Amino acid sequence: MRLIADHEVCEGHGMCLSLIPDLVTLGDDGRAAVTAGVPAAAEAEARLAVDSCPVQALRLVGA
Repeated sequence: MRLIADHEVCEGHGMCLSLIPDLVTLGDDGRAAVTAGVPAAAEAEARLAVDSCPVQALRLVGA
């Protein structure tokens, strides 16, 4: 499973960073910059981050 952030949609709210700091980085503009594999132990947190994004800039692909 991979976590993908849509940089064009992200508004830099930082919810993802606070929920899954090991999987998310922020670019110089404060927007999420992530395309990362999600370890099985972090799947629940990644799903919470996707569900918590106020602009729906995150998505999980693969299973």
